[in-house]
Amino acid sequence: MLSVVTDDSSTQSGSLIDEIVREAARRVLAAALEAEVNQYIAELAAETDEFGRRLAVHNGRHKARTVVTAAGPVEVKALRVNDRRVDDETRERKRFSSKILPPWCRKSPKISEVLPLLYLHGLSSGDFVPALEQFLGGTAGLSAATVTRLTKQWSDDHTAFQNRDLSDRDFVYVWADSVYPKVRLGQAHSCVLVLLGVRLDGTKELIALAEGLRESTESWAYLLRDCRRRGMRDPGLVIGDGAMGLGRALAEVFPAARPQRCWVHKAPNVANCLPKSAQPGATKAVQETYNAEDRTHAEKAIEAFAKTYGAKFPKAVAKITEDRGELLAFYDFPAEHWIHLRTTSPIESTFSTVELRTKVTRGAGSPAAALAMVFKLVESAQARWRAITGAHLVSLVRAGARFENGVLVEREEQTA
Repeated sequence: MLSVVTDDSSTQSGSLIDEIVREAARRVLAAALEAEVNQYIAELAAETDEFGRRLAVHNGRHKARTVVTAAGPVEVKALRVNDRRVDDETRERKRFSSKILPPWCRKSPKISEVLPLLYLHGLSSGDFVPALEQFLGGTAGLSAATVTRLTKQWSDDHTAFQNRDLSDRDFVYVWADSVYPKVRLGQAHSCVLVLLGVRLDGTKELIALAEGLRESTESWAYLLRDCRRRGMRDPGLVIGDGAMGLGRALAEVFPAARPQRCWVHKAPNVANCLPKSAQPGATKAVQETYNAEDRTHAEKAIEAFAKTYGAKFPKAVAKITEDRGELLAFYDFPAEHWIHLRTTSPIESTFSTVELRTKVTRGAGSPAAALAMVFKLVESAQARWRAITGAHLVSLVRAGARFENGVLVEREEQTA
């Protein structure tokens, strides 16, 4: 079908470039479907009846149908196959079913991937259809009820994610935090427990996302034990906010993992122990500590902080001195990684967009549906995560290489 091109390079059915993309998608899909049928028939060429005629042959084309793809709605006419073979057990005729475009398929799976992105932009389910029309150039087969059915798939996706095998992954660094998106969870004090890791190649990956209680050792231990059961090994370093429940659970389940306290969480804890007049100076002193060029200077900064505030505000000083070891653990790892290891900011930054969306949403139905929605939002954000700085050094950390003040220390040669 030809379209009339207007002066502004658009057609009566949309912009010219959109139509070109859709036409290209139609041709590629048609070619793929034809190749699939030809391969199917070629593989059965040797099967013939008593007269030597092939049992599987071409038989024209099916009626045209519109399929919604990421390029927009495209019309396809799939090849028809006449398959006269009979199943030995059921005695029923065998049928060809396309793996590329099953008979029931009216939309690309990519459509379901777009929905979490629309949630991130603050759209409710009622806004999806007009939004998708702008995105796809049409909404064939996408009623509000269809969108609802697609979102129900999220719960299945989350369940599969939480049950997947982790033995083929090696998380050297892990961030652990509890977040409180504005969704309806199971209990009044429930939160979302999040584990996010760095793999050997330096890329970040969501490890687990489950409902729990922030200070509950039992909640954290259950999640960590489940990860170990599915094959996860001890991380090299786990960065957390210092919640007692996480610390105890970590020592129980992954005893070989070193803990690192998050400085972003620590700083306000210190400030809360000080009068407002003293907070600006104390905050600057805390920043000088975790931004110090090496452990020696960081230790000196802590001593200076204790000397300045110890007499009047011992509780504020204790917040630093009592956790000194866990606060400075990152200095024993590559300097390129310090900016990533001092805080749980990878989780905080990801969930800042999730929280913006969930503040707009008036609940997501059941607790399971709410958690599934959060999972899909994070899954969408994960596609934009960058590898950590100095990604090539992550494998050295796992191999046991020693770093002093962020610098690799050559191993001494072992003598016989």
